Amino acid sequence: MSAAHRPAPGNTASANTPLGNTAPTLATARWPEVEQGPRRLLVVPLGSLEQHGPHLPLDTDTRIAVAVTARACAGRTGVGVAPPIAIGASGEHADFPGTLSIGTEALTHVLVELGRHASLYWPAMLLVNGHGGNVPAINDALKLLREEGRQCHVWHAAIRSGPPAGADMEVAAQEMEFPARRANATRRETPAAVRDTRSPFVVDAHAGRVETSIMLALAPNDVRLEAAVPGETRPITAIMAELRAHGTRRVSPNGVLGDPTGSSAAEGEQLLMQLTAALDKKLTTLTTQGLPPRPS
Repeated sequence: MSAAHRPAPGNTASANTPLGNTAPTLATARWPEVEQGPRRLLVVPLGSLEQHGPHLPLDTDTRIAVAVTARACAGRTGVGVAPPIAIGASGEHADFPGTLSIGTEALTHVLVELGRHASLYWPAMLLVNGHGGNVPAINDALKLLREEGRQCHVWHAAIRSGPPAGADMEVAAQEMEFPARRANATRRETPAAVRDTRSPFVVDAHAGRVETSIMLALAPNDVRLEAAVPGETRPITAIMAELRAHGTRRVSPNGVLGDPTGSSAAEGEQLLMQLTAALDKKLTTLTTQGLPPRPS
């Protein structure tokens, strides 16, 4: 189905239908439907269960990854949507009760085994990642899976946003990702990998205005605006060493890296549209570049 004949990005009316020319949701599908239907690309949302300040729910990253996936995959023939992996590598937030993390090493193994099994029935897999701390595990897993000859890809939720001064900067929708160190589930991990070299004052790193606005658009009843107060607002470069050494709580007692004040559902919907359009472009590239035939 051409892009011209698919629902526009953001239209989720058909995203949960397991049959027909829509993206099948595996959780509600039956195996004969999957076997008989077109299978070209399996999409797996990947999030976390970690503190997001006193005002956002712990599963914020997962919800955003799932929502963007559903919007972008709606109406795509041969694209299947798996249930999310909802607990990732979040050791940097381990000092906050409620956070659950399986660590980088365990997450790597999970993704490798998932990719191996998925390749039995799907010619390619795409991870839609909503949490920066998952990046090292994703990179290691994809490296091994590709060495084994499997088609595995990743898309990280990231947006273009203008700070108050109007300069152009790139921030991750789920958090600004900073260099990681290896750790298991019982040790603290620092997220990795989005690099912003254009702006010296990226402060919306975690649970700030970006995530708060998006959650106001997705689930306003789960956002406690009365508790949405600024946390640590210094540039990420100024707090990097302490984040690496001690984790988020030492730097920001309330868990916020940024300032959520001024957030709005309207702004959140615009951000969701940007994310959906970016993932839609990635999906189009993958599904039109000649994926291998589905496994027999």
